[in-house]
Amino acid sequence: MGCEISPELAQGALETLQSMQDPNGGFGGGNRQVPHLADTYAAVMALALLESEDALGIVDREKMLGWLIRMKQSDGSFCMHEDGEVDVRGTYCALVIASLLNIMTPEVTEGCAEFIAKCQTWEGGISLYPGVEAHGGYTLCGLAALEILGRSDILDLKRLSRWMILRQLPFEGGFNGRANKLVDGCYSYWQGGSFVLLQKALKRSQAQDYLFDREALQRYVLACCQARDRRGGLRDKPGKSSDLYHTMYVLCGLSLAQHYVGVEPEKIVSSTESVYSVPVRMMQWGAILKGLNVLGHRSNLVKPIHPVYAIPFSPLAKAVKYFYSLPPLAETLH
Repeated sequence: MGCEISPELAQGALETLQSMQDPNGGFGGGNRQVPHLADTYAAVMALALLESEDALGIVDREKMLGWLIRMKQSDGSFCMHEDGEVDVRGTYCALVIASLLNIMTPEVTEGCAEFIAKCQTWEGGISLYPGVEAHGGYTLCGLAALEILGRSDILDLKRLSRWMILRQLPFEGGFNGRANKLVDGCYSYWQGGSFVLLQKALKRSQAQDYLFDREALQRYVLACCQARDRRGGLRDKPGKSSDLYHTMYVLCGLSLAQHYVGVEPEKIVSSTESVYSVPVRMMQWGAILKGLNVLGHRSNLVKPIHPVYAIPFSPLAKAVKYFYSLPPLAETLH
């Protein structure tokens, strides 16, 4: 939203997150909780948003790499925590963390793309695990992980496109997460972000625009997802309470509906071998001014975000610059 983070809030966040880092790698959801991939993803991205070397420097990269490798399974998937559940969220969280911290190694990346490909269902979307129902959240996780790996071509993109297009409901304008389900505000990002990633995978240009109705999604967010009471925040749908989760992902979806964020086909970097190809491919993304589409007053405009990392480009670029100035823990991804 373009708000400044005060020094006091930044210092408090840094100290709180530092207390949640496990001595053996990873972050827990609270002090003395077991390290968890979703919590570690959230902690690393929150530290990036603080935009300071003090914040980024608290991450123990070597311990983090060791922990990620311990969570890695033989089929290319990851446990969310020690002896925990296995699903495509883990692959996404692990690759976001590894790609940002410059700890992408063959042990982390091996088999990940193949596991995600097995999660694509007969419907076309991506499921949490092979053999179950396609889901909007897992589709974003799978597509974003493949974008980090440079392997989006491993999917059946035609089937995926059809399934995704059917998720935008014609009356509400928002997205549902699965077939025959109700619209939910958080899928503004989980499905909306997937369309942004699909655009690049299909090598479509800004002139062709995304394969969803950007104005209809903005109308749903602005008319239906804003809490009308004193509490504020954003919500799933009218009748539901606002919460931080929906506030975060509804705003992310609104951002991606307003801004055309992409890579023009003639500028796509396709190298996938060196660890240094990862930040190059990630930072080739950007908001294209002529693709701006804001419904209503300009005061509705929020900042553009990266579709993979779900944070604005400036703090992401600073984090990439910091971590890739450090020695890599592997030279290649193969």
